Amino acid sequence: MKKLKNKGYTYTINLANAEDDGSFACPKCNTSISPEDETENNYEIIDTKIVNNELTELVLTCNKCGCTIKLIGFHQDSNA
Repeated sequence: MKKLKNKGYTYTINLANAEDDGSFACPKCNTSISPEDETENNYEIIDTKIVNNELTELVLTCNKCGCTIKLIGFHQDSNA
């Protein structure tokens, strides 16, 4: 696991509020971050958290501005 870059600049994004395709803008520099981008040109995954075999948290770094972004809200209740 890599150490978090710029620890003081960690943003949390709830994916329930993201676009339908899962993309969102970096909260610091507005770079488009999309799960479809597998090149790691715009971001780099630095940590994952899995609970009961389900992804619950993903931590990434924006490659443009270097801020750390914590993604939550992967699991959507079917009753919600």
